[in-house]
Amino acid sequence: MLYGVKDLRVEDVETPKVGSGEVLVRVKAATTCGTDLKIFQRGYVEKVIKLPTVFGHEWAGDVVEVGEGLEWPRKGMRVRAGNSAPCLHCFMCSKGKYNLCENMIWLWGAYAEYIKVPAHMVLVNMQEIPPHISYEEAAITEPLACVLHGIEEARVKMGDCVAIIGAGPIGLLHLLTVKKMGAEKVIMTDLVDERLEFAKKLGADETINAGKENIEEAVRKATGGYGADIVIEAIGQPATWEQALRLVRKGGTVLEFGGCPPGTKVQFNTEQLHYGETIVLGTFHATPIHFRKALNLIASKTINVAPLITRRMPLEKIGEAFEVLATSKKEIKIAIQP
Repeated sequence: MLYGVKDLRVEDVETPKVGSGEVLVRVKAATTCGTDLKIFQRGYVEKVIKLPTVFGHEWAGDVVEVGEGLEWPRKGMRVRAGNSAPCLHCFMCSKGKYNLCENMIWLWGAYAEYIKVPAHMVLVNMQEIPPHISYEEAAITEPLACVLHGIEEARVKMGDCVAIIGAGPIGLLHLLTVKKMGAEKVIMTDLVDERLEFAKKLGADETINAGKENIEEAVRKATGGYGADIVIEAIGQPATWEQALRLVRKGGTVLEFGGCPPGTKVQFNTEQLHYGETIVLGTFHATPIHFRKALNLIASKTINVAPLITRRMPLEKIGEAFEVLATSKKEIKIAIQP
Protein backbone atom coordinates (compact mmCIF):
# COMPACT_ATOMS: atom_id res chain seq x y z
CA MET A 1 0.00 0.00 0.00
CA LEU A 2 1.24 3.47 -0.84
CA TYR A 3 0.73 6.67 1.06
CA GLY A 4 1.07 10.21 -0.30
CA VAL A 5 3.20 12.70 1.58
CA LYS A 6 2.28 16.00 -0.02
CA ASP A 7 1.19 17.27 3.40
CA LEU A 8 4.69 17.98 4.68
CA ARG A 9 4.95 20.29 7.66
CA VAL A 10 7.16 21.24 10.58
CA GLU A 11 5.57 20.62 13.98
CA ASP A 12 6.64 20.75 17.61
CA VAL A 13 6.84 17.27 19.15
CA GLU A 14 8.15 15.97 22.45
CA THR A 15 11.83 15.17 22.70
CA PRO A 16 12.16 11.36 22.60
CA LYS A 17 12.89 9.63 25.92
CA VAL A 18 15.61 7.00 25.88
CA GLY A 19 15.31 3.59 27.43
CA SER A 20 17.90 0.96 28.29
CA GLY A 21 20.60 0.73 25.63
CA GLU A 22 19.18 3.58 23.55
CA VAL A 23 20.88 6.81 22.54
CA LEU A 24 19.49 10.29 21.95
CA VAL A 25 21.32 12.35 19.33
CA ARG A 26 21.07 16.05 18.55
CA VAL A 27 20.97 16.15 14.76
CA LYS A 28 23.57 18.55 13.35
CA ALA A 29 23.05 17.78 9.67
CA ALA A 30 20.62 15.66 7.66
CA THR A 31 21.15 15.39 3.92
CA THR A 32 18.42 14.90 1.34
CA CYS A 33 18.17 11.65 -0.59
CA GLY A 34 16.40 10.39 -3.69
CA THR A 35 14.47 7.95 -1.51
CA ASP A 36 13.12 10.81 0.59
CA LEU A 37 12.14 12.63 -2.60
CA LYS A 38 10.32 9.51 -3.81
CA ILE A 39 8.43 9.40 -0.51
CA PHE A 40 7.51 13.05 -0.95
CA GLN A 41 6.37 12.59 -4.55
CA ARG A 42 4.71 9.18 -4.66
CA GLY A 43 4.56 7.68 -1.18
CA TYR A 44 6.35 4.58 0.03
CA VAL A 45 5.75 0.95 0.89
CA GLU A 46 4.01 0.57 4.24
CA LYS A 47 6.23 -2.28 5.48
CA VAL A 48 9.28 0.03 5.35
CA ILE A 49 7.83 3.29 6.61
CA LYS A 50 4.41 4.01 8.05
CA LEU A 51 2.92 7.46 7.70
CA PRO A 52 2.38 9.96 9.16
CA THR A 53 5.90 10.15 10.57
CA VAL A 54 9.01 12.25 10.74
CA PHE A 55 11.18 11.15 7.83
CA GLY A 56 14.74 11.60 6.59
CA HIS A 57 17.48 9.00 7.10
CA GLU A 58 20.92 10.43 6.25
CA TRP A 59 22.17 12.20 9.35
CA ALA A 60 24.96 12.90 11.82
CA GLY A 61 25.00 14.60 15.20
CA ASP A 62 26.06 14.74 18.84
CA VAL A 63 25.13 12.26 21.58
CA VAL A 64 23.18 14.14 24.25
CA GLU A 65 21.82 11.24 26.32
CA VAL A 66 22.87 7.63 26.80
CA GLY A 67 20.52 4.94 28.07
CA GLU A 68 21.24 2.70 31.02
CA GLY A 69 23.67 -0.14 30.45
CA LEU A 70 25.80 1.47 27.74
CA GLU A 71 29.51 2.15 28.02
CA TRP A 72 29.69 3.30 24.41
CA PRO A 73 28.94 5.78 22.91
CA ARG A 74 29.65 8.55 25.40
CA LYS A 75 27.77 11.79 25.86
CA GLY A 76 29.17 14.50 23.59
CA MET A 77 30.50 12.03 21.02
CA ARG A 78 29.99 12.85 17.33
CA VAL A 79 28.14 9.92 15.74
CA ARG A 80 26.12 8.70 12.83
CA ALA A 81 23.98 5.58 12.57
CA GLY A 82 22.62 3.59 9.69
CA ASN A 83 18.92 3.76 8.96
CA SER A 84 18.76 -0.01 9.42
CA ALA A 85 20.02 -2.81 11.62
CA PRO A 86 19.71 -6.50 10.71
CA CYS A 87 18.63 -8.98 13.38
CA LEU A 88 21.67 -11.24 12.71
CA HIS A 89 19.74 -14.48 13.31
CA CYS A 90 17.02 -14.85 10.62
CA PHE A 91 17.36 -17.07 7.54
CA MET A 92 18.71 -14.29 5.30
CA CYS A 93 21.19 -13.13 7.95
CA SER A 94 22.39 -16.74 8.31
CA LYS A 95 23.19 -16.60 4.58
CA GLY A 96 25.20 -13.41 5.05
CA LYS A 97 22.57 -11.29 3.27
CA TYR A 98 22.18 -8.83 6.11
CA ASN A 99 20.72 -6.20 3.79
CA LEU A 100 17.78 -8.56 3.16
CA CYS A 101 17.14 -9.30 6.84
CA GLU A 102 13.60 -10.51 7.46
CA ASN A 103 13.39 -8.65 10.77
CA MET A 104 15.17 -5.45 9.80
CA ILE A 105 14.89 -2.48 12.17
CA TRP A 106 14.42 0.74 10.20
CA LEU A 107 15.15 4.20 11.55
CA TRP A 108 13.57 7.31 10.04
CA GLY A 109 13.21 10.74 11.58
CA ALA A 110 16.37 12.67 10.71
CA TYR A 111 14.55 15.87 9.76
CA ALA A 112 14.23 16.87 13.39
CA GLU A 113 16.25 18.37 16.22
CA TYR A 114 16.66 15.01 17.94
CA ILE A 115 16.65 11.39 16.86
CA LYS A 116 16.48 8.34 19.14
CA VAL A 117 18.61 5.38 18.09
CA PRO A 118 17.26 1.94 19.12
CA ALA A 119 19.46 -0.23 21.31
CA HIS A 120 20.06 -2.91 18.67
CA MET A 121 21.05 -0.28 16.10
CA VAL A 122 23.53 1.26 18.55
CA LEU A 123 25.23 -2.13 18.80
CA VAL A 124 25.07 -3.08 15.13
CA ASN A 125 25.22 0.06 13.02
CA MET A 126 26.46 3.21 14.79
CA GLN A 127 29.88 4.77 14.23
CA GLU A 128 31.89 7.59 15.76
CA ILE A 129 32.65 10.45 13.37
CA PRO A 130 36.33 11.39 13.08
CA PRO A 131 36.93 15.00 14.18
CA HIS A 132 38.34 16.20 10.85
CA ILE A 133 35.21 15.61 8.73
CA SER A 134 31.98 17.61 8.82
CA TYR A 135 28.59 16.38 9.94
CA GLU A 136 27.37 16.87 6.37
CA GLU A 137 30.05 14.60 4.95
CA ALA A 138 29.37 11.97 7.62
CA ALA A 139 25.65 12.02 6.78
CA ILE A 140 26.44 10.84 3.24
CA THR A 141 27.77 7.57 4.67
CA GLU A 142 24.36 5.94 4.12
CA PRO A 143 24.03 6.39 0.33
CA LEU A 144 27.72 5.66 -0.19
CA ALA A 145 27.30 2.40 1.74
CA CYS A 146 24.53 1.37 -0.66
CA VAL A 147 26.72 2.29 -3.64
CA LEU A 148 29.60 0.22 -2.27
CA HIS A 149 27.31 -2.79 -1.90
CA GLY A 150 26.16 -2.48 -5.51
CA ILE A 151 29.65 -2.00 -6.93
CA GLU A 152 30.99 -4.98 -4.98
CA GLU A 153 28.20 -7.18 -6.34
CA ALA A 154 28.81 -5.91 -9.90
CA ARG A 155 32.53 -6.68 -9.48
CA VAL A 156 33.88 -3.50 -11.03
CA LYS A 157 37.57 -4.04 -11.90
CA MET A 158 40.57 -1.95 -12.82
CA GLY A 159 40.49 -1.08 -16.52
CA ASP A 160 36.71 -1.44 -16.88
CA CYS A 161 34.59 0.90 -18.94
CA VAL A 162 31.57 1.86 -16.86
CA ALA A 163 28.43 3.58 -18.15
CA ILE A 164 26.21 5.23 -15.54
CA ILE A 165 22.64 6.21 -16.34
CA GLY A 166 21.65 9.20 -14.22
CA ALA A 167 23.87 12.02 -12.94
CA GLY A 168 21.96 12.64 -9.73
CA PRO A 169 23.53 12.13 -6.29
CA ILE A 170 23.54 8.33 -6.53
CA GLY A 171 24.95 8.31 -10.05
CA LEU A 172 27.66 10.75 -8.98
CA LEU A 173 28.56 8.62 -5.96
CA HIS A 174 28.94 5.67 -8.33
CA LEU A 175 31.17 7.84 -10.53
CA LEU A 176 33.43 8.83 -7.63
CA THR A 177 33.67 5.24 -6.42
CA VAL A 178 34.37 3.43 -9.69
CA LYS A 179 37.05 5.98 -10.58
CA LYS A 180 38.82 5.20 -7.31
CA MET A 181 38.52 1.49 -8.12
CA GLY A 182 40.47 2.01 -11.32
CA ALA A 183 37.79 2.25 -13.99
CA GLU A 184 39.55 3.29 -17.20
CA LYS A 185 36.60 5.16 -18.67
CA VAL A 186 33.35 6.35 -17.09
CA ILE A 187 30.49 7.48 -19.32
CA MET A 188 27.68 9.45 -17.64
CA THR A 189 24.24 9.94 -19.20
CA ASP A 190 21.46 12.27 -18.12
CA LEU A 191 18.83 14.64 -19.55
CA VAL A 192 20.18 17.73 -17.79
CA ASP A 193 23.26 19.49 -19.16
CA GLU A 194 24.01 21.16 -15.82
CA ARG A 195 24.30 17.79 -14.10
CA LEU A 196 26.49 16.42 -16.86
CA GLU A 197 28.81 19.40 -16.51
CA PHE A 198 28.99 18.70 -12.79
CA ALA A 199 29.81 15.06 -13.56
CA LYS A 200 32.71 16.18 -15.75
CA LYS A 201 34.10 18.23 -12.88
CA LEU A 202 33.96 15.13 -10.68
CA GLY A 203 35.89 13.03 -13.19
CA ALA A 204 33.50 11.67 -15.82
CA ASP A 205 35.46 10.90 -18.99
CA GLU A 206 32.52 11.31 -21.35
CA THR A 207 28.98 12.62 -20.94
CA ILE A 208 25.90 12.05 -23.07
CA ASN A 209 22.65 14.01 -22.98
CA ALA A 210 20.12 11.25 -23.60
CA GLY A 211 17.55 13.80 -24.75
CA LYS A 212 19.78 15.16 -27.51
CA GLU A 213 21.81 12.16 -28.65
CA ASN A 214 21.18 8.53 -29.47
CA ILE A 215 22.55 7.10 -26.27
CA GLU A 216 23.12 3.60 -27.64
CA GLU A 217 25.08 4.85 -30.64
CA ALA A 218 27.09 7.22 -28.45
CA VAL A 219 28.06 4.49 -25.97
CA ARG A 220 29.01 2.09 -28.78
CA LYS A 221 31.15 4.80 -30.39
CA ALA A 222 32.89 5.51 -27.09
CA THR A 223 33.67 1.82 -26.57
CA GLY A 224 34.92 0.80 -30.01
CA GLY A 225 31.53 -0.65 -30.92
CA TYR A 226 31.35 -3.12 -28.05
CA GLY A 227 29.39 -1.46 -25.26
CA ALA A 228 30.38 -0.86 -21.65
CA ASP A 229 31.84 -3.59 -19.43
CA ILE A 230 29.54 -2.48 -16.60
CA VAL A 231 26.31 -0.47 -16.91
CA ILE A 232 24.80 1.04 -13.77
CA GLU A 233 21.21 2.29 -13.79
CA ALA A 234 20.93 4.98 -11.10
CA ILE A 235 17.50 6.47 -11.79
CA GLY A 236 14.84 3.86 -11.03
CA GLN A 237 12.56 3.88 -14.06
CA PRO A 238 11.53 0.81 -16.13
CA ALA A 239 12.56 2.54 -19.38
CA THR A 240 16.10 3.14 -18.16
CA TRP A 241 16.32 -0.36 -16.69
CA GLU A 242 15.65 -1.67 -20.20
CA GLN A 243 17.99 0.91 -21.73
CA ALA A 244 20.84 -0.32 -19.53
CA LEU A 245 20.66 -3.73 -21.22
CA ARG A 246 21.20 -2.08 -24.61
CA LEU A 247 24.42 -0.37 -23.50
CA VAL A 248 26.39 -3.35 -22.20
CA ARG A 249 28.88 -5.48 -24.14
CA LYS A 250 28.66 -9.26 -24.53
CA GLY A 251 29.63 -10.89 -21.29
CA GLY A 252 29.19 -7.61 -19.45
CA THR A 253 27.22 -6.78 -16.32
CA VAL A 254 24.16 -4.61 -15.80
CA LEU A 255 23.52 -3.32 -12.28
CA GLU A 256 19.91 -2.22 -11.90
CA PHE A 257 20.55 -0.03 -8.86
CA GLY A 258 17.68 2.48 -8.97
CA GLY A 259 14.45 1.32 -7.35
CA CYS A 260 11.45 1.45 -9.69
CA PRO A 261 7.89 2.18 -8.53
CA PRO A 262 6.31 -0.91 -6.93
CA GLY A 263 4.49 -3.20 -9.35
CA THR A 264 6.35 -2.11 -12.48
CA LYS A 265 7.78 -4.63 -14.94
CA VAL A 266 10.50 -4.63 -17.59
CA GLN A 267 11.17 -6.69 -20.72
CA PHE A 268 14.45 -8.02 -22.05
CA ASN A 269 15.72 -10.09 -24.95
CA THR A 270 16.35 -13.64 -23.75
CA GLU A 271 18.94 -14.16 -26.49
CA GLN A 272 21.08 -11.42 -24.98
CA LEU A 273 21.20 -13.15 -21.61
CA HIS A 274 21.69 -16.63 -23.09
CA TYR A 275 23.96 -16.18 -26.11
CA GLY A 276 25.53 -12.93 -24.96
CA GLU A 277 26.05 -14.11 -21.37
CA THR A 278 24.92 -10.77 -19.99
CA ILE A 279 24.78 -10.65 -16.20
CA VAL A 280 21.84 -8.68 -14.82
CA LEU A 281 21.51 -8.03 -11.11
CA GLY A 282 19.77 -5.76 -8.68
CA THR A 283 21.07 -4.64 -5.31
CA PHE A 284 19.23 -3.21 -2.36
CA HIS A 285 20.46 -1.17 0.58
CA ALA A 286 23.67 -2.17 2.42
CA THR A 287 25.08 -4.15 5.35
CA PRO A 288 26.68 -2.78 8.53
CA ILE A 289 30.15 -3.49 7.13
CA HIS A 290 29.38 -1.30 4.10
CA PHE A 291 28.47 1.56 6.43
CA ARG A 292 31.83 1.22 8.16
CA LYS A 293 33.68 1.05 4.85
CA ALA A 294 31.81 4.10 3.56
CA LEU A 295 32.63 6.23 6.60
CA ASN A 296 36.28 5.19 6.39
CA LEU A 297 36.44 6.16 2.70
CA ILE A 298 34.90 9.55 3.48
CA ALA A 299 37.18 10.13 6.47
CA SER A 300 40.31 9.27 4.50
CA LYS A 301 39.16 11.56 1.66
CA THR A 302 39.56 8.59 -0.67
CA ILE A 303 36.08 9.53 -1.82
CA ASN A 304 35.45 13.26 -1.50
CA VAL A 305 31.72 13.70 -0.98
CA ALA A 306 31.85 17.38 0.04
CA PRO A 307 31.15 18.72 -3.50
CA LEU A 308 27.81 16.88 -3.53
CA ILE A 309 26.42 19.32 -0.94
CA THR A 310 25.19 22.10 -3.18
CA ARG A 311 22.90 23.96 -0.77
CA ARG A 312 22.18 24.33 2.94
CA MET A 313 18.72 25.08 4.32
CA PRO A 314 17.21 25.28 7.81
CA LEU A 315 14.79 22.64 9.06
CA GLU A 316 11.89 25.11 8.90
CA LYS A 317 12.22 25.09 5.09
CA ILE A 318 12.16 21.31 4.64
CA GLY A 319 9.09 21.53 2.38
CA GLU A 320 10.76 24.15 0.22
CA ALA A 321 13.90 22.00 0.09
CA PHE A 322 12.02 19.12 -1.51
CA GLU A 323 10.28 21.40 -3.96
CA VAL A 324 13.72 22.69 -4.94
CA LEU A 325 15.02 19.14 -5.41
CA ALA A 326 12.04 18.24 -7.56
CA THR A 327 12.43 21.23 -9.89
CA SER A 328 16.06 22.38 -9.84
CA LYS A 329 18.54 21.32 -12.50
CA LYS A 330 21.57 22.18 -10.40
CA GLU A 331 20.98 20.96 -6.87
CA ILE A 332 22.47 17.57 -5.92
CA LYS A 333 22.13 17.26 -2.16
CA ILE A 334 20.71 19.77 0.32
CA ALA A 335 22.01 19.73 3.89
CA ILE A 336 19.15 20.30 6.32
CA GLN A 337 20.36 22.00 9.49
CA PRO A 338 18.03 21.88 12.52
